[in-house]
Amino acid sequence: MEMLQDSFGRIHDYIRISVTDRCNLRCVYCMPEEGMEFAPHDQIMSYEEIAQVLKVLAPMGMRKVRLTGGEPLVRKDLHQLVSMISAIDGIDDIALTTNALLLDKQAQALKDAGLNRINISLDSLQASRFSMITRGGDVNKVLKGIEAATAVGLAPIKLNVVLMKGINDDEIKDFIAMTIDQPLHVRFIEYMPIGQASDSWRKSYLPLEAVTDVCAEAGWTVENTAGPAGNGPSRNMKIAGSQGTFGLIHPVSDHFCDNCNRLRLTADGHIKACLYWSDEYNVRRYVDAPDAMAALFLKALGTKPKNHEMALALERKMQSHTPTVRRMSQIGG
Repeated sequence: MEMLQDSFGRIHDYIRISVTDRCNLRCVYCMPEEGMEFAPHDQIMSYEEIAQVLKVLAPMGMRKVRLTGGEPLVRKDLHQLVSMISAIDGIDDIALTTNALLLDKQAQALKDAGLNRINISLDSLQASRFSMITRGGDVNKVLKGIEAATAVGLAPIKLNVVLMKGINDDEIKDFIAMTIDQPLHVRFIEYMPIGQASDSWRKSYLPLEAVTDVCAEAGWTVENTAGPAGNGPSRNMKIAGSQGTFGLIHPVSDHFCDNCNRLRLTADGHIKACLYWSDEYNVRRYVDAPDAMAALFLKALGTKPKNHEMALALERKMQSHTPTVRRMSQIGG
């Protein structure tokens, strides 16, 4: 069977699958406070349909799966989907991105079902600020989720921090300090213009050089490191002698498109070969036609651009494609 390769020779062995567009938070960079329209339940792919997609992709070289949302843990019995995926020959890595509010109660079942590792969104360690960024979230529940993930043996545990100028950039040192005595892996991520109808995102955009500047000010000795499994596009570092690591993900200022190996499947069954562009292909109608489904994935890869051109958006320059109007919660984080 033909492998998942695009016109630039990039092999795709990793897919991010959104299981829902719903979330129990309303993070300021992800969705509006109100007025968000969610897909009706009958438009959301079933677990059986998702498994069928992966049964087609695995023989084409798909090896890694990440479950996302919205918030994936609001989807009932998510561990059942993890179990179905872990039974598919060829899939050897299953990960989850979550806000961890519901993780305390589900960590063991997910681990037992075959979940390998986890990424947890955590943009502030301060209770009031976390509540502001997430519009009502409780940071203590997230910290309990981290403890639960550690206790059941999910590893590595990565903490995703969207860095925002004037909002949480004064916590960089606190986040890095968490990696010194704990096997945690913090990932600082640049603010991205996904689904933004205005230029307001520029006000919060902060280049990640700020992170290394903080390390220098703290007098820390920083070492480059390969990072933990599944480190993706992050440039990884550690404080000398620390148990964990921290990394920088520059989707805007220093895109990593040349090595892109990922596809996305939205909760309503659309293939997105590139996060940023509007191009989508409805795969759900081919769920019972494996050959047609495989051909559609190859078609999507055939139209995948060389890069996403977010840097041009930052500079207000003309782009070659049309950016998506979907919010991040609708695409899958």
